[in-house]
Amino acid sequence: MSDPGDLPECVRFLLEPEVYPHAVTQVELVQTHISYVLLAGDFVYKMKKPVDFGFLDFTDLSRRRYYCDEELRLNRRLCPEIYLEVVSLNRAEDRTLCLEGGGEAVEYLVKMIRMPQEGMMPAIIERSELTAAHLNQIVDRLVPFYRQADDGPEVRDLGGAEAVRYNIEENFEQTAEFVGTPALARDVFERIRDYSRNFLDRRELFLARQEAGRIREGHGDLHAANICFAGDQVYIFDCIEFNRRFRCADVAEDIAFLVMDLDFRGLSGLSRHFVERYASRADDPEVLTMLPFYCCYRAYVRGKINLFTAGEPEIDEASREKALEQAGRYFALAQRYVDQ
Repeated sequence: MSDPGDLPECVRFLLEPEVYPHAVTQVELVQTHISYVLLAGDFVYKMKKPVDFGFLDFTDLSRRRYYCDEELRLNRRLCPEIYLEVVSLNRAEDRTLCLEGGGEAVEYLVKMIRMPQEGMMPAIIERSELTAAHLNQIVDRLVPFYRQADDGPEVRDLGGAEAVRYNIEENFEQTAEFVGTPALARDVFERIRDYSRNFLDRRELFLARQEAGRIREGHGDLHAANICFAGDQVYIFDCIEFNRRFRCADVAEDIAFLVMDLDFRGLSGLSRHFVERYASRADDPEVLTMLPFYCCYRAYVRGKINLFTAGEPEIDEASREKALEQAGRYFALAQRYVDQ
């Protein structure tokens, strides 16, 4: 965890157990590049960082409030029991801070129920306990979710060939300087690039998906770390709220993230089961045609992110080496989808 002295005042305040309106003995802080996540007793509080990465802009308090509301609204589609409310962190007249109290709002947080760590999908995988029954639960949750999700004209446009081409070419441009390095050999890059461009030229496939209603406002970040099993329920959480372009896509692209994630973890048998189960339950055999393309895309994105991580100046050498090794594995997986 960061040195508390390096953290913003609001975060330092929220690290104190006594500031919460419920029993808390210890507060744990988890950071991502866009959020502070505070694990406090039976609840989780998520506060957005005031950052601007182009594809998201949280620099203004009103925007952070808006995207907190969006996070609540969008995630309630799949797990309304977990996403409780948006709460404010306020400053009173005496300049003291107060959570869920009076005064002027200085930050907003999404309040959630804390899910059991042992039920998180990566933990289940780590214990070698993931089964086809777990994947059946996910499919049974996703099929009605996609059927009910928005598929209006704007959504359909974002799943068209040109919109997808924009995303893919953006990836190639952003990784151009890494081509020819040990993590991304030139021949691997060229095979992935040529395959992707040739597939995108099959415009009839994308048009057929649009006409069949397979472009939906989905999750956008559907991988193992965002799935939890508790009791007899599966919870799929933390969808992308900050940019609609990243969650409006072919359902094949949405599920491809989890398919790719399972393959990356060496669970190709369970991955195939998930794909076949989904195609059958969703009455969508054409998804099988699209999946290698979208899995290749998802693997390439993960490789790119690891390259970016390795290039961050503050990262230590061991983490840099791990990120580069992971990048190479993701690009190798992307090539495997090309060769299918």
